[in-house]
Amino acid sequence: MNVLLVASEMAPYAKTGGLGDVVGALPKRLRQLGHDVRVFVPLYNTIDTRKVTFTAVGDPYDVHVGHHRYTVRLFSPADDAATFFVYCPELYHRGRLYTNDPDEHRRFLVLGHAALIAAQKMQFAVDILHCNDWQTGLLPLTLKVRYSWDRLFANTKTLLSIHNLNYQGVFPAAVLHDTHLSDAAHLFHQDQLNHEHGGRINFMLHGIMYADGVSTVSPTYAKEIQTPEHGAGLDAFLRARTTTVVGILNGVDYEDWSPEKDRHIAFPYTAESLDLKEKNKEALLGKMGLPYVPGVPVVGIVSRLVGQKGFELLGPTLPELLKRRTFQLVVLGNGESGLEQMFSHFQRHFPKKVSFYRGFSNPLAHMIEAGSDLFLMPSRYEPCGLNQLYSLRYGTVPVVHRTGGLADTVEPWHPQTGTGTGFLFDHHDAPGLRWAMNAALDSYRDPTRWRRLMLNGMSRDFSWDKQIKLYELVYQRLIQSKSA
Repeated sequence: MNVLLVASEMAPYAKTGGLGDVVGALPKRLRQLGHDVRVFVPLYNTIDTRKVTFTAVGDPYDVHVGHHRYTVRLFSPADDAATFFVYCPELYHRGRLYTNDPDEHRRFLVLGHAALIAAQKMQFAVDILHCNDWQTGLLPLTLKVRYSWDRLFANTKTLLSIHNLNYQGVFPAAVLHDTHLSDAAHLFHQDQLNHEHGGRINFMLHGIMYADGVSTVSPTYAKEIQTPEHGAGLDAFLRARTTTVVGILNGVDYEDWSPEKDRHIAFPYTAESLDLKEKNKEALLGKMGLPYVPGVPVVGIVSRLVGQKGFELLGPTLPELLKRRTFQLVVLGNGESGLEQMFSHFQRHFPKKVSFYRGFSNPLAHMIEAGSDLFLMPSRYEPCGLNQLYSLRYGTVPVVHRTGGLADTVEPWHPQTGTGTGFLFDHHDAPGLRWAMNAALDSYRDPTRWRRLMLNGMSRDFSWDKQIKLYELVYQRLIQSKSA
């Protein structure tokens, strides 16, 4: 299959979350299976070009959006000639991936047009146009209206992958002209476009309306976003096409996230050498400035500190738990000032039990996965989640809210049968979190059963080798539906 994949992020070059991880891994796996996958992402000035050798591809060309004209050029990394970075300093040299600037919509409209024009120049007959999140949400409609004349796209089917439905790309209706679709205004959602009601254009909504298929990053999230509770106002549109909404879990790159080959940890280990995990705990606590006490469990957190992640539940629960129970907490992350202040407060009041590293450090993230006994993810909602998958691989037991990808990947622990991989709480409230933490800390006191619990998690396989077959199947079904 010929796949044209367009996205605003791609690990390791530019990433804020799971979208970057998927775009960094999925094309490589598809190519290994023989598919021709060409990826288009912006060349942000946050990408360290000193660490990557880029080669210019072809000549510069113009992209028109409304009255605006931008000259773009493509560059490819020396080791990946099928990935194309769209160079346009006027749009992508902002010091960050996303902005609140007045031209934010044009930044990604240009990306989509640049990819389609490049496909024309390459004479790349696209079977699947794979769009990702709101930044590419208008591409399915754009393809139908602006590029349908070109026989190159005669059989192209479109897939919109939703990595987080709460980010939708909503702009004033005045941007309609910039979309290059003014003469197709009747194809936009009229209730939203209506100027008398504060008209607006929702990029994600129109992707849902016009893509041939819709995917999300976990089966449970695919169901959740069709409910008012998690649909972020778009649940009715998703329910209307429920038969074409599928959930595919993100995969894990075990070359980067496996304790036996992790270059960031002091003592690599396997399921047969779990005793070395305790040495990693000692190294982690030393790094975080906490005393090492044998037999005391360590709870780890690595996360963006934002409302979605549910850490406000710790405000009413953590002080009580720290006073009553014996454990230590290590936190790596940054984000909302209120949550940063909360963890700083805990660190000041429990200096021997809590350590908070404000910011992000990839080596430290690996150390926390390897050195912690428990990993806490109390997310309000979680489209997929990756850290619980890393934790399972490292024998670090997840404590999670039963939602989205967390519900799909963490199995409840049953000490009587020795089955399960972690602890899940159903109700997103302080009592629910308190119950799960107490259950986990109680279980830790039984070394034999705890070892069984760790080994259960380490045996689970969430590699891309499994998930890639599901993407292949979705692509194939879309293509077959075209000819049916």
